[in-house]
Amino acid sequence: MRICIPVKENNGVQSRTYGHFGSAPWFIIYDTESNEIEEVANNNEHHEHGRCNPLSSLHSYNLDAMITGGIGRRALDKIHAAGMKVYRAEHNDSVESVVRLFIDNKLPEVTLKDTCHHHH
Repeated sequence: MRICIPVKENNGVQSRTYGHFGSAPWFIIYDTESNEIEEVANNNEHHEHGRCNPLSSLHSYNLDAMITGGIGRRALDKIHAAGMKVYRAEHNDSVESVVRLFIDNKLPEVTLKDTCHHHH
């Protein structure tokens, strides 16, 4: 399974989860079968509210799931339309720890009622 995790900085599995999917500077893609990672810069990090399209940076990575600290409704709708589920992690957890929680089925799935309603 290939999991995308929005992060604040690019430090491999020690990278810390970011508080909002759309404005994360980086994405770490973790493959649970091979334990390999890929780092992807978010080319859509700076955007107007409601104009978020970070999936444009991720479309070729064949992702199965997303783990994030926060996400807006439109982005969640787009991710669901792409066939992925989204799970919530605590902001500032390491990639290594959230992947472990995901594998142990201990992360809650994000629903529309859990989405961010505005940018801070």
